Amino acid sequence: MVKGQTEEERSMYAKRTFWIALIIMLVFVIFGVAAPDAFGEAAGAVFDYMVVQWGWTFILGASVFLIMIVYLLLSPVGEIKLGRDDEKPEYGNFTWFAMLFSCGMGIGLLFWGVSEPIWHYMWPPMGEAGTGAAVHMAMRYSYFHWGLHPWAIYAVVAGSLAYFSYRRGLPMMLSSCLEPILGPENINKGWGVVVNVIGVFATLFGLATSLGLGAMQIGAGLEFLFGIPSTNALWVVIVIVVTAAAVISTYTGIDRGIKWLSRINIVVALALLALVFILGPTLFILNILTHSTGDYLQNIIYMSFGLDAAGEGTEGWYNAWTVFYWAWWIAWAPFVGTFIARVSRGRTIRNFITGVLLVPVAVSLVWFAVFGGAALWYEHFQEVGIIQEAVAEDEAMGFFTLLEIMPASALLVAAASFSVAIFFITSSDSGTYVNGMLTSGGNPNPPVFLRITWGVLEGAIAAILLFTGGLGALQTASVVGGFPFMIIMFLMLYCLMKSLYQERAEGSLPLEKARIDAAIQELKEEKGKL
Repeated sequence: MVKGQTEEERSMYAKRTFWIALIIMLVFVIFGVAAPDAFGEAAGAVFDYMVVQWGWTFILGASVFLIMIVYLLLSPVGEIKLGRDDEKPEYGNFTWFAMLFSCGMGIGLLFWGVSEPIWHYMWPPMGEAGTGAAVHMAMRYSYFHWGLHPWAIYAVVAGSLAYFSYRRGLPMMLSSCLEPILGPENINKGWGVVVNVIGVFATLFGLATSLGLGAMQIGAGLEFLFGIPSTNALWVVIVIVVTAAAVISTYTGIDRGIKWLSRINIVVALALLALVFILGPTLFILNILTHSTGDYLQNIIYMSFGLDAAGEGTEGWYNAWTVFYWAWWIAWAPFVGTFIARVSRGRTIRNFITGVLLVPVAVSLVWFAVFGGAALWYEHFQEVGIIQEAVAEDEAMGFFTLLEIMPASALLVAAASFSVAIFFITSSDSGTYVNGMLTSGGNPNPPVFLRITWGVLEGAIAAILLFTGGLGALQTASVVGGFPFMIIMFLMLYCLMKSLYQERAEGSLPLEKARIDAAIQELKEEKGKL
């Protein structure tokens, strides 16, 4: 309960957030359907402006977020619990990790696990393509783009929201993270509504990007398995089918739908990883994993602030890759961060950051070493050539092209297609929960109607982006959705640090104080009714 507000007022502000966000999204959908060519041109112009003029802000912002999260991991405030001091974690470690990983990166790893290293091998940020140096460069930057920075971005939002919701007793809304600035009476009105609407906007666009990638990936799998051409029309059909499945899943709730799908999918993904490791160039994978881990850690500071200001590298590379990725992760942050916060109650900040930052990064590095390493081995040492050709034609084809040239290819492709579909469903399902919470006053179990509404809109936006511009339109959506939310993230970080150190200095229990204030307010309301 927010101090000084009645139940009717909270309901009114929640409805206001819902309708503002819904109208903005409907305008976007109508524009995309009515004038797809004009929409595509406008999106391209916005993307070019953002990456050229404001790309440096994404580079600087992502690095600041990582530095501050590592500081919190090592600082004394890491012992503060996200909840009451006596609370235990709501979910076990395996289930918790499975859920945050499935909604955080699943589709992306399957889509880019082969295609990104091959792209960097063909088009490195600097140096000559197709060389041994290009192999190492490809793995180093793949590790960089899928390593510590993305999960630090998620941790800023998830940690802030979990602290202010579970420790301070505020509603699970993004605006709650700015309570020290806005004041408790303003978190769901005025600027609080603006913050939550931006969160919905960024969530829908960031999620649509990944859903679009997932549709392209499933289409590639169907083409390999059944010869069905992977076209825009097929992608739209896939989006419709999987969105329907996600809506059904969201109806069942987190503890049945998302929880069990995530656990099943982690098992399938790990089995696929093990099979490719065993059937592929095992020794090379172990060598490239070892070398690339050291290469990544040794060069992380240089890469974190690299933008090629003097033009010594490959023209356009940083905007096409690093800037896009950081914008994508930031656009995903309200969605993934809110969902991670929702399932992280009862953990200390140190335990939370360790789980969110270190464990997923380790899995991502192994994933790229196995799939990306195998693809690079075939291309560089065996000179098969077909993986490069497939990636250059369609990024979604790279993953399945690798599996096709390996033993037991039919089994591998079928398992990969199943995994993509489940990741697709869990991502969409998680997104409907997040937008439902943001537009229902922070209700951790939002009404089914809201979840279904946002689920349908997520699918519609992904379909429009695919139909009007494919991967380019998806990239544009990420940049547009990410920039305004990055500004909010800086404010979140400030509020979190201020509140944590204030609590430590005062030795206070803000959660208990918030509960006492809420109880007093309820008694006053009841007395007023009598």
